[in-house]
Amino acid sequence: MAQRRAPSKGFARTSSLLTQRIRKASESRGFAQSRLLTHWEEVVGEDVSSIARPVNVSFGRQGFGATLTLLTTGAQAPMLEMQKEQIRAKVNAVYGYNAISRVKITQTAPTGFAEGRAVFDRPVAPRKPEPSPEIKAAAAQSAGGVKSDDLRNALERLAQNVLTKSQN
Repeated sequence: MAQRRAPSKGFARTSSLLTQRIRKASESRGFAQSRLLTHWEEVVGEDVSSIARPVNVSFGRQGFGATLTLLTTGAQAPMLEMQKEQIRAKVNAVYGYNAISRVKITQTAPTGFAEGRAVFDRPVAPRKPEPSPEIKAAAAQSAGGVKSDDLRNALERLAQNVLTKSQN
């Protein structure tokens, strides 16, 4: 008699479906810890992750220490060069031991020029338009009876947001 499985109705978590594929793809580039790729910004910080990406981990012949290759642009390479020891320490903290002995900086990916184009643009949040004078006056009137300056300013901003959204 066949055992009955849990009633998942054919659904599975995306992470469980992709775990093996991500591990296989990252191991082909030498990344034993896929967390280094998926959580790069958390590992090295926002300032470094905005100018560099990990592209390869190559292990030596004797297996003593690996080399982490980082992709960056030409203008950012000198800044990254000065931070190599801090990056190495942070990456080794992810591995849990001194796995990375060198950090190498490149401006092209090792797989070819088409994949090696590095664009490190931070997304810019669009600016909100300034509320009209009528909305500002209505918001000030609605929060006018409050004595605390901080609370009154916060209520005015809230009223401006609500009134702006209701007009759209």
